[in-house]
Amino acid sequence: MPRESKKARTARAAEVYELLAEEYPKAHCELDFVDPFQLAVATILSAQTTDERVNMVTPGLFRRYPDARALAAARQEDVEEIIRSTGFFRNKAKNIIGFARGVVEEHDGEVPGTMAELSVLPGVGRKTANVILGNAFGVDEGVVVDTHVKRLSTLLAFTAERTPEKIERDLMDLFPRERWTMLSHLLIWHGRRVCDARKPRCEACAVSHLCPSSRV
Repeated sequence: MPRESKKARTARAAEVYELLAEEYPKAHCELDFVDPFQLAVATILSAQTTDERVNMVTPGLFRRYPDARALAAARQEDVEEIIRSTGFFRNKAKNIIGFARGVVEEHDGEVPGTMAELSVLPGVGRKTANVILGNAFGVDEGVVVDTHVKRLSTLLAFTAERTPEKIERDLMDLFPRERWTMLSHLLIWHGRRVCDARKPRCEACAVSHLCPSSRV
């Protein structure tokens, strides 16, 4: 692809966003949750597994541990048994219990609503904090960079970086703040439905004419 100016890339990115928003008007976080606590726990559990699998597990988990105080007092082996099918269940059980204890001890049982407070809690890094802030609090603090966002951002030549932190910075520079949360939803939905990692369906892609990696 010929070298693209920042102005041209920004204009192309805006057009990609608009087309994907038309294609997926109902794009949203596909983890089931009713409050910030549930979303935080579900997001921690979603590492290395699918949202569908997490959504199968969390109803039983939240029936038994409906809030941070209940989960903070849980026995790890009991939590492990409930979340076993999500994979890496020992570490995940440790993380969600640790998260709950941090919320209870540091924030009186209420999940905090800032990046600084969230990102230091057990099991929560910047990516998870972005998910919580954007979807539970409506705060566009950053862009969630998961495997789909990372892959599509590279294919669309929005970034040449390789690490999530640097990719996020490029995306934040390319898109206006009010689009950051939805941007990740649109790229994730497109990655799951059309731009498959193994066999991208470029012929069915709404933005193939704007994608330097298009095969059509």
